[in-house]
Amino acid sequence: MDYARLEKQMEFCKEIDKEKLIGRQTYLTDGSRKENDAEHAWHMALMAVVLQEYSNEEIDLLKSMTMMLIHDIVEIDAGDTFAYDEEGKKDQRERELKAAERLFGMLPEDQGAYFRQLWDEFEAMSTPEARFARTLDNIQPTMLNASSGGKGWSEKGVHIDQVMERQSYTGDGSRVLWDYSLNNYIKPNVEKGTIKSK
Repeated sequence: MDYARLEKQMEFCKEIDKEKLIGRQTYLTDGSRKENDAEHAWHMALMAVVLQEYSNEEIDLLKSMTMMLIHDIVEIDAGDTFAYDEEGKKDQRERELKAAERLFGMLPEDQGAYFRQLWDEFEAMSTPEARFARTLDNIQPTMLNASSGGKGWSEKGVHIDQVMERQSYTGDGSRVLWDYSLNNYIKPNVEKGTIKSK
């Protein structure tokens, strides 16, 4: 047995527990508190199992799920950048690249390279699996925002133009899920005024 390999893997497993400490801006469905990064990743991965049939393209489900489970690990170092925080977005990529180097670099070389490749694919939306994963990354917080009565959108004064810009590629992974989200989550909240239209 390669004990040194196992040591690296276990250190990585211990380190990623810190993802549970990274708060997001999205409220849980009941509006009682905001979710953390680990909850977000778990929720997306399980949604992928349930909703895979709506992917625009044939996908390797395990690959998409792995992307979803690791996509925000970099926020352990980089922090969560709110979707509509234009100032925070200016150095987000730089912060996340540095974090990816450190965190995936903790693993044995083969696993670290595989995780980094998946993370890069997710960021670039360069494969069917990544496009589907990115669709769910947009649908999940939209669903939670709508379910909590638009609480997060309302508190932050989010405008429909911001939402539509953020969702501009959501249909690339699943047109069905994008249409559902638009008609059941976004439009009703514009009508209620929890998403600003003016």
